[in-house]
Amino acid sequence: MASLPVEILLGIYLGLLVGIIPALVSWGLAFVFKYFTDVTLPGFGMAVLAIALAGVNGGLLALADKSITQAPNAERIVTAIIVVTMASMYAHSKGDQMGAEFPRRLSLEKLRSRTLSTDVIDLVGGRREATVRVVGEVADMEGYPPLPEDLRAEIRGSEWPFPADLRIAELEERLADRLLTEYDLGDASVTVDERGRATVVAAPPFSGLSKRIEDGRHAVSVDAVLPTGLARGDEVTLITADAQVRGTVVSARTGDGSAKPAAAPDSDPAETPDDPDVEGAEKPPAPVRAPTTDGGEGRLTAAVHRTDAQPLIRAPRAKVVVESRGTRREYELVSLLRRADVRFRKVTVGASAPVAGKRLAEAALRETYGVGAFAVRKAGGWVVAPGEDAVVDAGEELYAVGTRDALDAFEEAVA
Repeated sequence: MASLPVEILLGIYLGLLVGIIPALVSWGLAFVFKYFTDVTLPGFGMAVLAIALAGVNGGLLALADKSITQAPNAERIVTAIIVVTMASMYAHSKGDQMGAEFPRRLSLEKLRSRTLSTDVIDLVGGRREATVRVVGEVADMEGYPPLPEDLRAEIRGSEWPFPADLRIAELEERLADRLLTEYDLGDASVTVDERGRATVVAAPPFSGLSKRIEDGRHAVSVDAVLPTGLARGDEVTLITADAQVRGTVVSARTGDGSAKPAAAPDSDPAETPDDPDVEGAEKPPAPVRAPTTDGGEGRLTAAVHRTDAQPLIRAPRAKVVVESRGTRREYELVSLLRRADVRFRKVTVGASAPVAGKRLAEAALRETYGVGAFAVRKAGGWVVAPGEDAVVDAGEELYAVGTRDALDAFEEAVA
């Protein structure tokens, strides 16, 4: 017979070895009963069941069985029984706790409201950023012709940086919009998982230049010296010998046909990392590919009014002057809010929401949830800066402002 400390150690080892399955059973039963019936199983009963499963005849009565307590290895057996009991009681407690805290209603919308896993989030230029990568084959959308193989391969290998605090549903919407804009797709559907892996279903472009031109405008191409960084959507003035025409760039390419990618729309140029070509500098994630010119002799196609098309058609060349669009005030507002650790979010009011059908004064959003309402989107249009008498009905979109935690709690309460 071994010494008492050795017997106790062997008992702990034996208890852990045979107590794994009983502990899992205790956890599973506690979780299932609490989750579905909101009933807590007795811990003592679960301990008896666990010891019985561990193969000790009579459950806890084995502690009083002389054939065990007086056996040469009694210390080992009793220690194993105690270990199995403690493991089953702990597993029962955790299972009961998880059953109480686990969401009762799981839905695809709830899953899509999550953010990306922290494993795929990087710190770029002082801010948290996640890169969404298109993985797998890009599927064809039903009812449309198949995608060209070169376009399919280009989409399949693309990467897109986004702010890390976006929810998965928002990432899917933004990436679909980016694909439509970048590749002129007819339609696109995107699914993103928590690892930032995107699955894309896309339809090929069903029109080219005509889709980018507004009604009442014509597209005219001219030869010119193009400035570096000119991109589609820029406002320009085209100067010829007998006219000055304002238009919007729909395509531009320099003489050698080269182009370079522009910075990602969701990134701040002031927060861009150091030049990746410098030795020792870390290469940033691949930016969004928005074609821009490299500068020099090239050809520009602009959308102009009908009356301005003829002077450009007659002119062999034109001078290009890029017009400033000024500072976007809405982006300044977003930056100020973010610096104050304040966010805004669109929330669709559910039918059973406590604020549905109530006046904002009755809902007391700031007192109850710590958020404010700055706009409501109704069927008849927008209500900006709604007053206390404004009523928010179920199904309407409420735009709320507050801290991230307050917005999370508010969305959970009214969605």
